[in-house]
Amino acid sequence: MQTILTVKDLTKSYGKIVAVDNLSFEVEKGRVVGLLGPNGSGKTTTLATILGTIRANSGSISWFDGANGTSANKRIGSLIEVPYFYPYLNLERNLEIVARVRERGINDIAKTLGLVGLDSRSKSPFYTLSLGMKQRLALASALLGDPEVLVLDEPTNGLDPEGIAEVRNIIIEQSERGKTILLASHILDEVEKVCSHVIILKNGKAISKGPVKELLTDKQTVTISADDNNKLVEALKGINGVDIVSKGLDKVTITLDETITTSLINQLLVEKGVVLNSIETHKKTLESQFLELVKK
Repeated sequence: MQTILTVKDLTKSYGKIVAVDNLSFEVEKGRVVGLLGPNGSGKTTTLATILGTIRANSGSISWFDGANGTSANKRIGSLIEVPYFYPYLNLERNLEIVARVRERGINDIAKTLGLVGLDSRSKSPFYTLSLGMKQRLALASALLGDPEVLVLDEPTNGLDPEGIAEVRNIIIEQSERGKTILLASHILDEVEKVCSHVIILKNGKAISKGPVKELLTDKQTVTISADDNNKLVEALKGINGVDIVSKGLDKVTITLDETITTSLINQLLVEKGVVLNSIETHKKTLESQFLELVKK
């Protein structure tokens, strides 16, 4: 498979603050890669650096067959900051301005508005759009010129569930058309729905990366409760293959290695003098895996 982007030993500091710390990863053609991490983990800085809007302190970035600069940028559509749209100009005119500034896609405006479902609003002033429509127009600006790659920073940020679904569907459609997509998002459920691969960042470092399916199959998530949850937590700490994800007032959420079953965990706890009141298994989610990793 063709490698579209290679990032090697990338480091970016702001004074004493290390935003990206010796980060390495590859993005292969046709994949949808999610860049995940808590606030301040380096997601936006990573995207801005690989696009060349921020200069790295060290490391290397290689697009396509080693092309860099203008030749690479013409093949990439990006949405790091929402472009400024003129409130009283219609959508068609706003995209025309963006196309002229970016020197691409001037003849694709009608087609691009159709891709994001805004063709019927092409003559509407920007100020008449809903928040979801405005975000779709921002995505349209990234799609101008039919780029091979999309780099998107928090594309669903601030949207309601309907707006999130609209943007999600556009990303899925672009993926199905063969585009390579790298996106940063804090909405883990959405990333799980659209991404083929993920890179999880913490303090500027990649603490886990790989196919979403692999990250979701290694452990089982279970919620349990007992009369004395403090005693339950202490008993769990002594069992190999069990990790405590969270402790609430009336329940404890844990993950189990593949070698540990719920019946076995129940038996081991009984041997330690703890009788469970309830035990509930959950489908492994990217969110539970993410929370488990960033707490380590």
